[in-house]
Amino acid sequence: LRLIRHDRFPRMAGSGVDTVALGPLPEPDGVPVAAFVGRMLEDKGVAELVGAARLLADRGVRIKVRLVGPPDPHNPASIPEATLADWRDSGAVAWDGAETDIAAVWRRAHIAVLPSYREGLPKALLEAAACGRPLVATDVPGCREVVRDEETGLLVPARGVVPLADALQRLAGDGALRQRLGANARRLVETRFAEPEVVDQTLGLYRRLLGRRWPNRAGGTI
Repeated sequence: LRLIRHDRFPRMAGSGVDTVALGPLPEPDGVPVAAFVGRMLEDKGVAELVGAARLLADRGVRIKVRLVGPPDPHNPASIPEATLADWRDSGAVAWDGAETDIAAVWRRAHIAVLPSYREGLPKALLEAAACGRPLVATDVPGCREVVRDEETGLLVPARGVVPLADALQRLAGDGALRQRLGANARRLVETRFAEPEVVDQTLGLYRRLLGRRWPNRAGGTI
């Protein structure tokens, strides 16, 4: 609608990620694990992920789906803890609650998955990418900033169970593809989302703003 001037509203690459503390990790041995990290909310696509996990089990695909994160009782989209426990007890997924050591999560996982309905710039994907994990996410704003389809991961439609299961199955069965996507994801984070790069962008923005004189409502300048 041309209501704003683009030079007055620059886009920043989030808050960045610590690429030193979170470095590339070798894949663990055993059955491939796809990990979801985040609050247990409906609009994060958790129910669709559980549906995909059940579909993969029906197909006989060797993969485990792990949910990492707490419910958020103050959020109306929060999934009840009883539902999460039922999913866990049925064997559809593993649910471990909150985890403070994010590197340990990716040390035990092969794939990062985030089937969210909407996102800003998801820190969970940035952290997984920093650890060299391939990404599966929905084709929505925010996720698309990190997940370049067939380059750093695989994009799937939001709210879809079958496409999500298909993407996870593809990665579970192709170690070479996981390695390629994970290495590309790490490179993307290093060049665009590393904390020093984001800090430089932020400081550069402040320097540019402080060097300008902006018109104010009274007709003068500030």
